[in-house]
Parts: sequence; C-alpha cells; structure tokens
Amino acid sequence: MTDTPETSFVRYHDGLEQPAPDEAATIEGIIQAMRSETDKVAQARRGLAVRTSHAKPSGIVKGTLVVPEGLPPALRQGLFAQPGSYPALVRFAQGPGEHLSDRISTHRGMSVKIFGVRGEKIPGHDADTQDFVFATGAVFPDADAASFLKSIRRIEAHAGGNARLKEVVSNSARAINATVKAVTGHDVPVLDFFGHPPLHPLAESYHSQVPMRFGDYVAKLAWFPVTQEQIELAGEKLDTNFDSNVFRHATVTYFERNDAVFELRAQLCTDPKTMPIENASVEWPERQSPYVTVAKLTLPQQDAMSPERVAFVEQRIGFRPAHSLAAHRPLGSLMRARLRAYGALAAYRQAYNRATPIEPAGLDDIPD
Repeated sequence: MTDTPETSFVRYHDGLEQPAPDEAATIEGIIQAMRSETDKVAQARRGLAVRTSHAKPSGIVKGTLVVPEGLPPALRQGLFAQPGSYPALVRFAQGPGEHLSDRISTHRGMSVKIFGVRGEKIPGHDADTQDFVFATGAVFPDADAASFLKSIRRIEAHAGGNARLKEVVSNSARAINATVKAVTGHDVPVLDFFGHPPLHPLAESYHSQVPMRFGDYVAKLAWFPVTQEQIELAGEKLDTNFDSNVFRHATVTYFERNDAVFELRAQLCTDPKTMPIENASVEWPERQSPYVTVAKLTLPQQDAMSPERVAFVEQRIGFRPAHSLAAHRPLGSLMRARLRAYGALAAYRQAYNRATPIEPAGLDDIPD
C-alpha cells in the first residue's frame, strides 16, 4: 500500500478526543441557530423547509460500492475488513442551506448511504447502513464546534436574504482565493467555502475533512473520480452566467451518456500533532501518509434527477454521520456536533414539512 510501516499508524483509543468543557452548550447553540436558519429560508423562499446545508441537489443516483480483495492488514478495518459488494445511494448537492442560483458557486457535497453493512453500530443507529458525508476541500474552514457556531450565526443572520449580495460575496471570495492560490499553490479554506470554482460535480474530489475511527486506527477519507470521461472534465469551469441550474444540468447530462466511478481512499493518521483530531482546519500532510484506495464506487448511467426519487429522498431520507459502524465513529469537535445536530435538524425539517422519515433497507425502497 505504501512504504509506511504499519507500526507508524496511530492506534485508536478514546483519549484521542479532547472535548471542551462547554461543548454541550456550543452544540445546542449550533442547533438553535440552524433551526432559525431553516425557518427563515422556509418563510422567505419556498414555504418548505430544506436541509440547513447542501440543500439544493444536483444529482441523486444509485450505484455499487466494491471492497476489493487483497487490502493490506492496516486497511482491512470495519466496512473494509472483508471483500464485498454493497448497494449505495449518492446525493450530490450545492453547499448553501437554501436553493440559490448556481451563479452563487460555493463548496459542494457528496453524501453516500451504503446498504447491507453488518456489524456493531454507534449508539442510536440500528439499521444496516453506513453514511459518509463529504465535501469539496481537504479541510473545513472552522477548526472546531465553537468556531463553527460563530460562523453559522453569521450565515443564519443572512438566511433567506439578498441573493445578489450573496453572489457578490461568492464571486469576490473566488477571485481573492484564485489570486492567493496562484502565489502560494494552496486554497484559503474559508474563501473556497464561499467561492468554490464552478467545476463539474463528477470531476471533483470530495473529502471527509474531519477524521473518523478506522477500526484499530484513525483516518480521513476522500472520493476521487477515476474514469477517463471524468478526468477529461477536470479543471473545466461551467458557465453559471446563463444557467441558474448548471450543476444539475451538467450532472444529468453526464449520466445520460456515461458511468461515473469514484475511488474511496483512506489517509491513516501517523502523528496526532501534525494530523490533529480536534482541529478540522488543519490539512493532514500527504507526505507523511498518502491516500490509499480501499473501495470503488460505480454509478451507472441513469436519470440523475428522477422526480419521484428526488421527492422521496429530499423529504424522507437523511444522510448523517450518526449512521455509522462503531468502527468508523466520527471523531473530533465538529463531528461530535454533527452527531447531535444532523438528527435534530432532520427531525425539525421533517416535522415542519409533515414528512414521514424513513431509513431505507436497500435501493429497492427508493423510487427510480
């Protein structure tokens, strides 16, 4: 897998996490701010509550995750302990917690629900599903839950507000970030968050950004596009000026003609000082521990925005870090917040919309 000896990987233990004394109050503040955001968006824009992040889908597709034979021992953990094939549901979406024109190009997300996953789950999850919630960018712009609370309060203050102002902010963030990146070779995470380039959703990589338990070890995960068709789209910017749903249309058009394939790669932690658990804004150095493939996700040609499927998934299904094997328990301040917040916010949204939630048992439960 790599030249890194297995003994160099940090062994998981409970002491790796160091919660702040006031973390519970911080998480409650996040939930309250995001509920307020939900209310404002529902009242101002749609009369319908939407997800408080990654609200606007650009594609909802079905596929298959395959764990290969012959993984090295350090990678044979949890879901990846044995070779096998698993049905999967994938949702690509825009970053904001409201349905905005694609002229406002921000970070984007890729959420994956894997079915038929056996093994001990984290408390509160009793279905045979494993969810992974990923986004563009290797790191999260906020270090921890306390920092995120400050950010979400600023976002909540403008929720449902002036779309033209949000477009100006996004364009300015993208322009400044491009200038900085040309000089330094690196994105500024907060600028990329608000002004991510308008790249094709199927040509992007998507990152966990925060660590999780990886069986005996600790890792970050990421999806990387690998087909020739996807690679040829890399770096090409979509024209957002004349199509307010360009990401959705690009995704639908792609799946009318092509399959998409993503490799899931793991980056194992080798040093908690340079690869911290509690600070999500620090990128783990790949020279210390490169990403290594642990599975492959194939998404065949299909209708990527089937009206029946979209209505069902958007109203009734949640993608949550709390839907997890114990072997892949999310770690760190931000993920502890997500473990509580995602469920609370989904319940609030579904009650607002009078929708009945469901945790599907497989792809047959989801309309085509």
